[in-house]
Amino acid sequence: MNASAPRSEDARPAQATQRRPGGRTARIRAQVLGAVRAELGERGYDGLTMESVAARAGVHRATVYRRWGDVGGLLADVLDAAGEDDWQPPDTGSLSDDLAALNHEIQAALTAQPPIVTALIAASFRSEKASCAQQRLFQDRYAQCEIIVSRAIRRGELLPDTDARRLLIAATAPVYHQLVLLRIPPDPHLPGHAARTAALAASAGAFAEPPSAEPPSVGGT
Repeated sequence: MNASAPRSEDARPAQATQRRPGGRTARIRAQVLGAVRAELGERGYDGLTMESVAARAGVHRATVYRRWGDVGGLLADVLDAAGEDDWQPPDTGSLSDDLAALNHEIQAALTAQPPIVTALIAASFRSEKASCAQQRLFQDRYAQCEIIVSRAIRRGELLPDTDARRLLIAATAPVYHQLVLLRIPPDPHLPGHAARTAALAASAGAFAEPPSAEPPSVGGT
C-alpha cells in the first residue's frame, strides 16, 4: 500500500493536498530525500545525521538545517513525499484479488533491499515527527483503499454497510505482523490467504456496521 483536491472515489483526500515546490527547490528536496532514504537504508536511524545527509546530497548543511530542522523533520518529509506519488489501489474486478494484490505490494515493500520501508517504520517509534507523518501516510493510504470495498459493494460481493477500514486492516494486518513484528521470512502464500480469509469473513457480514441500539421504551410501552 504505497502510500489532491476534493476527490472522486479514486482520488486522494483533500487534507493530503500539498503544493509541490518546483525548480531548484524541488531538485534540492529530491536530492536530500534521496540521501535520507539511502542513509537510512544503510545505517538505520541511529546512523542518520544531518551532516551525512547533506554530504550525500551534495547540499550545504546549513540549507538542510534551515529547511528540515532536524532528523525528525527529514524523516517526516520522506514519509510525506511517499504520499505525493500517483499510486492507486488495485482494481482486478474481485474483492479477494484486489486485497491479494494489495498484500503482495505490501510484502514486496517490506522485504525490499535496502530495507527503507521497515527502517522508516522503526524510526517512527523513535521520532515524534516521523510518527505523526507515518500516521498521516497510513490514514491516506487506507482512505484511498476504501474504493476497493466500495467497488465490491457495487458488484454485490458485500453488504452495503460493510466497514471498509475494518476490513482493510483485517486483510493487511497478517502481512505486517509476520514481517514487522515476528520478523520471519516472507511466505509467498500469505498475501493471498490473508486476502481470501478477510474477503470470506466480509461476505458473511463480519465487518458490517452493527445496527444502532433502539431507544428504551417509556412507561413499559
